[in-house]
Amino acid sequence: MRRALLGLVGLFIVAGAAAAFYHQFAQSRQGAAPPQNPAGVPVRTAVAVARDVPVILRGLGQVVAFNTVAVKSRVEGNITKVNFREGQKVRAGDLLIQIDPRPYQAALDQAKAVLAKDQAALVNAEADLQRYSKLLKREFTPEQQYTTQKSTVAQNTATIENDQTQIDAAALNVEYASIKSPVDGITGIRQVDLGNLVQANSNNAQTLVTVTQIEPIYVVFTLPEADIQRVRDAMQGGLLRVQAFDQSDQREIAAGALNLIDNAVDPTTGTVRLKAEFANKDVALWPGQFVNAHLVLETVRNGVNIPSAAVQTGLNGSYAYVVKPDSTVEMRPIKVVQTENNLALIGSGLRVGEEVVTAGQYRLEPGAKVQVSNPLAQGASLSVTPMAEGQSVAR
Repeated sequence: MRRALLGLVGLFIVAGAAAAFYHQFAQSRQGAAPPQNPAGVPVRTAVAVARDVPVILRGLGQVVAFNTVAVKSRVEGNITKVNFREGQKVRAGDLLIQIDPRPYQAALDQAKAVLAKDQAALVNAEADLQRYSKLLKREFTPEQQYTTQKSTVAQNTATIENDQTQIDAAALNVEYASIKSPVDGITGIRQVDLGNLVQANSNNAQTLVTVTQIEPIYVVFTLPEADIQRVRDAMQGGLLRVQAFDQSDQREIAAGALNLIDNAVDPTTGTVRLKAEFANKDVALWPGQFVNAHLVLETVRNGVNIPSAAVQTGLNGSYAYVVKPDSTVEMRPIKVVQTENNLALIGSGLRVGEEVVTAGQYRLEPGAKVQVSNPLAQGASLSVTPMAEGQSVAR
């Protein structure tokens, strides 16, 4: 009887343990069940907007002076006056340096005196020729004497012409003693001092100062040879705008116009040089300065723009996830014309007003349901500030 009672108690204990184990197992299965997400994948979106966008080709450029003149002396002598300050703006014809003109002035005076003497001789020879002509008509003088006198007049005339060339040469030397600026520009560092003796017209002739013309000024930049035809086609429509940006490529310094495409491609780099001219009235560009050149090929009116973060790249090219009215996404192939300042100009595949996913794409697949975690107001996802002709997409 006692043994039967113990067996019954043991049976109750085993049954209780089994019930507790089953309850624990059920609880663990319920905790491991995946949570349901009926709201969809959380994403961020933006709305495609329309705006005027310039199509830009970028190149690294260097500022080149419109004219750079190394001023040298054409005559030899001592410097008696330095008439400029380093870094001074000068106009064409302004006196820069005066060389002692006295030797050249003396040579000029001498040449003038010789001319006066020879002119007097010519007057006398012409008077004799007239006299001999009258006597010859009356046969009071031999014809040979008349012919000789006529030759004398011709010789005196040639002598006077030679005297005049000597005067002109001497006058030029006097003028060359006053060294003037050949162009409008800015003077550089002075290479000579007052009293220095300068040489003239020789291989050792010293540069006295350099004058650089910077209004207008050039920017020479390079583009890949693959862009040559695009640029040539665009030039058929008129002058192309070129914008010079600082080294950070964030601030526009100046705007100008494309002048030419160089006549040869550099075979070592596969690039071609282009030259643009800038008025540079505010002297924002300086010779030797490096800039980022933006060549504006055209301006797309009311182009479709989306944030560049919405553009994805697959095996078949670029695409974007487009949010449909039922909150599901469509993987839409798109053509990107250019990306500028985190904005993509879309050539095809999207329409203005369509909503695209800008964050969370890695969890998406076509037809997936999404939940916009930070919905933006229609058209507010991109700034639609009016732009001037040729201005970059954003600043």
